[in-house]
Amino acid sequence: MSEKDTFLNYVAGAAAALEQARQRIDDLNVYPVPDGDTGTNLALTARAVVEGLESSKATDRATLARELARAALMGARGNSGVILSQIVRGAVDVLAEAEEIDAEVIARALRSASDAAYRAVRKPVEGTMLTVIRELAEEAEARSGVSPTELVKALVGRGEEAVARTPEQLEILREAGVVDAGGAGVLELVRGLAAIATGEPLPEPAESHELPVEAVHQELSRYRYCTVFVVEGEGLDPERLEDELEPLGDSLLVVGDSSAIKAHLHTDDPGAALSIAAGYGTLEGIEIANMHRQSAEREDRLLRAVPEESNASEVVAVVAGAGNRRLFESLGARVVEGGQSMNPAAAELVEAIEAAAADEVLVLPNNPNVVLTAEQAAELATKPVRVVPATSIQAGLAAMVPFDPSRSAEENAAAMQQILTEVATGAVTVASRDVELNGLAVRKGNYLGLLDGKPIAGGDGFEDVARTVAERLLAEPRDVLTLLTGDAEPPVAELVRELEERHPEVALDVHDGGQPHYPLLLAAE
Repeated sequence: MSEKDTFLNYVAGAAAALEQARQRIDDLNVYPVPDGDTGTNLALTARAVVEGLESSKATDRATLARELARAALMGARGNSGVILSQIVRGAVDVLAEAEEIDAEVIARALRSASDAAYRAVRKPVEGTMLTVIRELAEEAEARSGVSPTELVKALVGRGEEAVARTPEQLEILREAGVVDAGGAGVLELVRGLAAIATGEPLPEPAESHELPVEAVHQELSRYRYCTVFVVEGEGLDPERLEDELEPLGDSLLVVGDSSAIKAHLHTDDPGAALSIAAGYGTLEGIEIANMHRQSAEREDRLLRAVPEESNASEVVAVVAGAGNRRLFESLGARVVEGGQSMNPAAAELVEAIEAAAADEVLVLPNNPNVVLTAEQAAELATKPVRVVPATSIQAGLAAMVPFDPSRSAEENAAAMQQILTEVATGAVTVASRDVELNGLAVRKGNYLGLLDGKPIAGGDGFEDVARTVAERLLAEPRDVLTLLTGDAEPPVAELVRELEERHPEVALDVHDGGQPHYPLLLAAE
């Protein structure tokens, strides 16, 4: 097996274990804020590493290790994902130089991973994933001379003990009656690696259990927005950036090197954070999530959950863009790749419908050209299917918010269609030819702004067109504005700052959607 295949095999095993436990870990998430996304963030970070390795053309271990660490850094999601990226970086720094990976090398890799994770956190807290990775390093160091297979089995046992002790170390966990979500994620990662090392299948996921009421009802975080971004440039100074961001909020993590920095911050003023960072280099991968909204959704979901019964309905969504796929999956959808110029066939939708575990399925086409195909798939499927006629990704994403898997497809369809009548959508695309639409002349290669599918603005400046679309969306009173950036990663930092200043009553959600053809998608609710 090649070096790349070996790395990929282990990383895929870890990612599979995290994915399998994602929902359970999300439910455990009460620290540092109860936004219910730790499992999702860890799983998506691991998936980014898998995707990075799959696309790599490197063959030697050192290059593969560097690319693995960079993929983890660039794909890190949320507080837990950023810490995981440092665990990965610390481990591969050792593994890259080793001629043979034995128990001693694994011990040094875990110690390096632990040290890197602790360095990343300005104020380390015990009873978290930091504690679990440190105890794993200690266990490995105490077992020199054993085989790698024996060691990984021992690490699983020590990890279970470390996670079980986290409520003794962190008061909020003890009061909520749960173990630490991040620590549970590290344990699942080790279980995945152990399954590959021993050739044994992943253990079945733990049976769902009802959480204590204290774990469901949690106080909102002090700050509203979880803000994550990447700065790329030359001669970057992570410590200086960290010092400048520190007064803006808490849960601050700034990691990276002189060429690329990943920052994570809980703040009430993401625009100020982006303005500071823009002075260092080029901003990419901007993600702004409303944690108060996430916390309310987590509490509502947990209160509605009925663990003893299987889901009554499931969603199949047609989605373009890696970031958008992750967003839909985090809300419980089964995704079929597709969108503008790459519409899926009815057979692909039928396959996804039949693969759903629920007895009833809803389909979100998310493109006007896919609606008819979705209706054909509904007729061909062997189970009841309701098509919710969303004609854009941003509208479909809004429709996913009220989805409740414990309700029937009919009940969910009614709630989701109601959202579609209330959401206003916008988009910025690039004209493929000279056009004149509704009296608006736009030259080939210029930006074209759309409001609910109709052209309203054009020009050679992305920010001007995007600003016009956003302001038209907010001409009526709105509570939330969602921005999904495309695969070209357009500059949105200044737009976000302006919107915050002009519309302080509107909650902004900014995500790296990764969709082709549309540099920006917008939805106002």
